[in-house]
Amino acid sequence: MPYLSPALNVMVAAARKAGRGLIRDFGELENLQVSRKGPSDFVSAADQRTERILIEELSKARPGYGFLAEEGGTVEGKDKTHRFIIDPLDGTTNFLHGLPQFAISIALEREGTLVSGVVFNPVTDEMFVAERGHGAFLNNTRLRVAARKNLGDALIATGTPFHGTSGHEQFLVELKAVMNASAGIRRIGAAALDLAWTAAGRFDAYWERDLSPWDIAAGIVLVREAGGVVTDIDGGQHMLESGNLLAANDALHRPMLELLGKARG
Repeated sequence: MPYLSPALNVMVAAARKAGRGLIRDFGELENLQVSRKGPSDFVSAADQRTERILIEELSKARPGYGFLAEEGGTVEGKDKTHRFIIDPLDGTTNFLHGLPQFAISIALEREGTLVSGVVFNPVTDEMFVAERGHGAFLNNTRLRVAARKNLGDALIATGTPFHGTSGHEQFLVELKAVMNASAGIRRIGAAALDLAWTAAGRFDAYWERDLSPWDIAAGIVLVREAGGVVTDIDGGQHMLESGNLLAANDALHRPMLELLGKARG
């Protein structure tokens, strides 16, 4: 059974409550796909409503804690030592197109250190949880990162830069290098799930650039507590600030760092 601290219990309960609304909204998308207006406004409203539910539930249980959220930005709390970092709907484009790969992501930061993480896909009912020093779990099953030691056997996850953003040329260079060195590459479109699946051993490694703190904070806790290594792409510990991230097991992390470094020239 996973260890659930009082704070992690609160996070799990908030994710489940907000997830019920997302399931209803997801069920409505089939009708909206053929409407003239399209589903984009509907999905934006679902995103905002989910964040509102999360903040309300977390604030009731932990009054005074601050927030860093995708929609609402930074909210200072009276308690300066704690803040929740939340993404109400990671994988918005998947949600918009009726693909059931999206998640609610909640992390708790204490005095600048990430201590708890929840990544919840309400459609599949996969609840990934982790507490610093107590391991990572999928529902009631303990998670461990994959044990593969050779890049040639590894399945690697990544994310593609959005249209209109910078970094496409650099990404294509890195993509070619990793394609040539690995068994394959996958792009599922939700950073929180990429990290959760790396923690679960479904992916052997994951790298991406230009991410936001709410995309990755909970997943960082998951991978670390599953025995993996998470750094920025330069090997440092500034993932939340830089938005660049590499997660892998201990055997593959250094080869991936070197491979990406060579690709950058």
